[in-house]
Amino acid sequence: MFKRIIKRDGKIVKFDPEKITEAIAKAGLMTEEFKHDRAKALSEKVLKRAEEEIKERTPHVEQIQDIVEEVLMESSFKKTARAYIQYRQERSRRREAKSDLMNIYRTISHADASEDSDVKRSNANVDGNSAMGKMLQFGAEGSKVFAKTLLLRPDIAAAHDNGDIHIHDLDFYATGTLTCCQSDPFVLFENGGFNTGHGHLRTPNSIGSYGALAAILLQANQNEQHGGQSIPNFDYAMAPGVNKSFRKALKRNLEKYNKFSGKKLNLDVKDDYEYGDDKKLEKDKWPKEVIAASNEDVERETLQAMEGFIHNLNTMHSRAGAQVPFTSINFGTDTTPAGRLVSKYLLEATENGLGKGETPIFPISIFKVKSGVNYEPDDPNYDLFKKSMEVSAKRLFPNFCFIDAPFNLKYYKKGDYRTEIATMGCRTRVFASVFPESDGIVTGRGNCSFTTVNLVRIGIKHGICLGERKEADWDGFYKELDEKMDLVKDELLERFEFQANQHVRNFPFLMGQGNWFGSEKLGWNDTLREVIKHGTLSIGFIGLAETLVAMVGKHHGEDEDARELGLDIITHMREKCDEYCKKYKLNFSLLATPAEGIAGRFTKIDRKEYGVIKGVTDREFYTNSFHVPVYYPISAFDKIEIEAPYHNLCNAGHITYIELDGDPSQNIAAFEAVIRKMHDSGIGYGSVNHPVDRDPVCGFSGIIKGERCPHCGRLEGDVSFERLEQSCSC
Repeated sequence: MFKRIIKRDGKIVKFDPEKITEAIAKAGLMTEEFKHDRAKALSEKVLKRAEEEIKERTPHVEQIQDIVEEVLMESSFKKTARAYIQYRQERSRRREAKSDLMNIYRTISHADASEDSDVKRSNANVDGNSAMGKMLQFGAEGSKVFAKTLLLRPDIAAAHDNGDIHIHDLDFYATGTLTCCQSDPFVLFENGGFNTGHGHLRTPNSIGSYGALAAILLQANQNEQHGGQSIPNFDYAMAPGVNKSFRKALKRNLEKYNKFSGKKLNLDVKDDYEYGDDKKLEKDKWPKEVIAASNEDVERETLQAMEGFIHNLNTMHSRAGAQVPFTSINFGTDTTPAGRLVSKYLLEATENGLGKGETPIFPISIFKVKSGVNYEPDDPNYDLFKKSMEVSAKRLFPNFCFIDAPFNLKYYKKGDYRTEIATMGCRTRVFASVFPESDGIVTGRGNCSFTTVNLVRIGIKHGICLGERKEADWDGFYKELDEKMDLVKDELLERFEFQANQHVRNFPFLMGQGNWFGSEKLGWNDTLREVIKHGTLSIGFIGLAETLVAMVGKHHGEDEDARELGLDIITHMREKCDEYCKKYKLNFSLLATPAEGIAGRFTKIDRKEYGVIKGVTDREFYTNSFHVPVYYPISAFDKIEIEAPYHNLCNAGHITYIELDGDPSQNIAAFEAVIRKMHDSGIGYGSVNHPVDRDPVCGFSGIIKGERCPHCGRLEGDVSFERLEQSCSC
């Protein structure tokens, strides 16, 4: 009989035969096939065989466990044998996960974020070198291991790890958080204010307070979700603040007028007086100079409020101080004087930049384009549309969301901002719904979670790129695509169940303050199923271009046949999502995945498995969603026409980027031609990307060619020029 045994960590301890009996007994008890007496007999067989077969005086624990498996498999207790093997594999998986986690922690602790570390660069909005940034990453990586080990089905966890799929925000899985929300400030501002969990904020009474509370709203919501935050009706929501400030200014200026003129005009400023309604004010006999002074005051205050809003969102922190909130705002369609003033000065504040002239990264601003509102020269907000393009040509933002796209226009109701399509930063949208009460409503809704299919790998396995076949195996391709989509569907449903069983008290701001659609009807201890059903469960895809090259040798930007094949693939995916909607009565949707980071992760895994394949795995990243590759030479108009049909198919989110060389602010006509082409082609959401350079010494912002600033003549040296391009890593 052995006296000692070697454990997995290398320690040598006393050999205890009773532990073998206990392990077998537990397996038998779990399957209900036998009890302790039978376990004792089986363990004696194990010990006898171990003495016969193990030559070492001190065996390893794995050697003993291998023999336990053999004895159980040879017995009549097959169910128990399988349970023991599965248990052993699960324990092994957990040990490996723990070991991997320790290596990741070592990287977080010692590596610099500028080094080649995917872990430290996993979120571009987090400073991976800061103390709180490291703390956030420690928690995130540990949470991922917990989710993969204990919460996810083993086959789903394996599919994520091996690169078949990517579960976004896996680190937040165990928290039960949702991805994002399109917050309506009216809900929070006009019903007595709101509570952030640290104190109550009253209904704001000036445009300055409206801007400040809008930033706080976004920050508070960011702390209870794992994705971005959006205000879909920013101009509408801020307009009451302008009017409140105007009435205050009017009363203040009337008091001054009475004081210096000696007159005693009535100071009863009516609640229906609004900024820009000069005719009504003059009709009520208010002096023109008082009206003019009040207009000037509120215009100055609104500009300051918009500047403060932008500065706040680029400096205030969320998530334990590790990052600024990922935020976006949609605007441009409120035609009232107050709403127009908000849009005007939001654009001006964006153009002015931050304290030293830096281009503000947040909020991602989105100008909503609508014929009859701001698209044609006779439209009331046409001047704002023109200004938005001038600002975007200089500062990258705003982007442009097109209400007139057929799939958006069908929900539009004039005067109802809830029916104006809005997006959440990169591209995420929540609009259609299987529930009539939320169908075509943007406010208060968001994405529950999303997971991406590695479309390229399926193309590699069934295409011509490996030289194993002369023609693509389309039957095999679609069969595997369906299997992967079904797997993702199962994962989204499991995650939804986990989220649905959370309580209002777990999300005191998002749900407790009535920010999410329908949550105002819930009590503190209620679960969330009845309200989060209005959100979306999204299946994403990456690298359509590389998929087509893998399948047929050309992508959709260079070949007409490939273009049709690409549309067939994405149409199939959309139809599959629609089938899930009908079957499960939930809002499954198709996402043109934005995350360049996961595209790089997929590429590394696939290159290791299949080698370097020209046009497929030979670059660092797979191409963003359905985009024509940026390296492929193509005109802006052709790119728009090729990508436009995919916007209709990708109902969970989409964007078309157009890359322009040079300084577009010097050719606004060309910039406008691109935006109008997007509008007329049925693009849902678009952006013009171009280089934005800045000299931090003199403050010049524009195109810097070479190493010399064109403004001050300074050569780039110890202080580098800032080079910025719009990108997305959410």
